[in-house]
Amino acid sequence: MEIGKVSNEVLEKLVFSNIKNKRKEVLIDAGVGKDCAVIDYGKYSAVISTDPITGASKNIGKLAINISCNDIASSGSEPIGALMTILIPKGTREEELELIMRQAGEEAEKLNIEIIGGHTEVTDAVNKIVISTTVIGKQLTGKVINPKDVKLGDHIIMTKSAGIEGTSIIAHDAYEKIEGKVSKELLDEARKMSEDISVVKEGLIGGRIGVNYMHDITEGGILGAVWEASFAIEKGVHIHKDLIPIKESTRKISQVLDIDPYKLISSGSMLMIASDENLEDLDKELTKENIDFTIIGKVVEDGISIEVDGEAKEIESPGSDELYKIV
Repeated sequence: MEIGKVSNEVLEKLVFSNIKNKRKEVLIDAGVGKDCAVIDYGKYSAVISTDPITGASKNIGKLAINISCNDIASSGSEPIGALMTILIPKGTREEELELIMRQAGEEAEKLNIEIIGGHTEVTDAVNKIVISTTVIGKQLTGKVINPKDVKLGDHIIMTKSAGIEGTSIIAHDAYEKIEGKVSKELLDEARKMSEDISVVKEGLIGGRIGVNYMHDITEGGILGAVWEASFAIEKGVHIHKDLIPIKESTRKISQVLDIDPYKLISSGSMLMIASDENLEDLDKELTKENIDFTIIGKVVEDGISIEVDGEAKEIESPGSDELYKIV
């Protein structure tokens, strides 16, 4: 198998097929394009998600908190607490662990969540620090976003721009590969993208307004997210490449490294599906928070396609993220 998140085909064949026992309390269960599990506890439901940090080596404490909080936000829910499992290779200095926890603590404070536990271990099972974070949120049971609510003609929206997290990681962790090939101005822009990897604000806005679906754009980039969204909503999607926002630093770094920015990990950007009646309120609330958003396509009956120079091309199931070609 390729490095990175296991392919959706393998997930269906080997992972999900072996999850046989079901509970009536589970409102949203495991599946492609589903960022969170949701468990019914009466008036409120618990929203739970877990994710590892494996592709980055710098800013990992910050990333660890944000990526799982982003998943919780994709359900329109408020993140409450985080549990962190930190696996450390032998020989790691104490200062490195302290830096990770300082970063994690600062991000948790910004997002108003509490680090409520976890596990920290030195082990020869890893050759670099690996963090897996589980975040728990809450949502009124009647407000849980269900992919089945998506209708034909609904708008496909993305916030911010493509390749945010990947651009930032490359600028911090693979500097030697782009040094002298990317201007200082664009490199500074790329590094500052680490400040934009949270989608909690737009997730909570989408939850309040009542959008029909949200998906945190992570491994596989915007094209991977669109493919997974189609699978989750059980309908087709059609997007336009020329409508997908992308910053010049992302475009230039991708050109230098010969990678596809539309398949580059993009925590910091949220994919939303909203109806006509929600667009005005969504525009107003996101604008109030200075969050850019762009309508990039629509929900259709079937097929997963992207229009390039007037021609519709099939979007394939996401493979290994472009980031793993570099770091």
